[in-house]
Amino acid sequence: MQATEPLDIVPLWALLLGIMLVVLLSVEGGYRVGRYRAGRVHEMETPVGEMVAATLGLLAFLLAFTFGLAASRFDAKRQLLVEEANAIGTTYLRAAMLPDHGDRIRALLRDYVDVRIEAIAPDKLAHSIRRSEALQNELWAAAVPVARDHPDSVIAGLFVQALNDVIDLHTKRLTAALHNRIPFAIWAALYGISVFSFAAMGYHSGLTGATRSLFIVAVAFTFSVVIVLIADLDRSQEGVLKVSPQALIDLRHSMN
Repeated sequence: MQATEPLDIVPLWALLLGIMLVVLLSVEGGYRVGRYRAGRVHEMETPVGEMVAATLGLLAFLLAFTFGLAASRFDAKRQLLVEEANAIGTTYLRAAMLPDHGDRIRALLRDYVDVRIEAIAPDKLAHSIRRSEALQNELWAAAVPVARDHPDSVIAGLFVQALNDVIDLHTKRLTAALHNRIPFAIWAALYGISVFSFAAMGYHSGLTGATRSLFIVAVAFTFSVVIVLIADLDRSQEGVLKVSPQALIDLRHSMN
């Protein structure tokens, strides 16, 4: 359910190792081509160095753009979770003032919060989504007779509005977590420009006759960490950077 993009099937640790390998191979390939051409053609070093600087600048711009995109969407996911917790809490409080079915609705809302907290676990995501939608149907079915029997009740109207917000926020969170992702075209462009940039760096080193430096391993590792960090921000339920369900946990404690 979580794997909505082609790269989601690759674990983050494998992505880190894979990017490092690709970067090192790109540098090595460019270096060998540069050494080969150095002894056969006369190519000026200055224009090549300027082109390498230009490609690295383009890579840095694309990295910054992609990181900003992932970070903004990660913040949006956190904000939506807080809004959902507030909406459920408001609905729970208003349910206590309903003339009918208040206790049953509050019990359903407690179950609903439990399910929303369980949805954080990747292996329970699909089941939690189905269970959440089933509870929403039960909540709405319980709200219908209250609104029908008390059409002039202000409390009933406010409760229905709050319950509608809860259902809407479920859809928004689901869309933000599973579908509002960094497009594959951006990932493809990022990886393609990365390969070309590091190959150009190696080509320039080979053309100038410079020896290989072990510092390129540190460069490859640093670059790979940044890419994995972007992927971690883009994936809701994998890696180190996860949206904390603490707002829902605190809400559930308050319901007790």
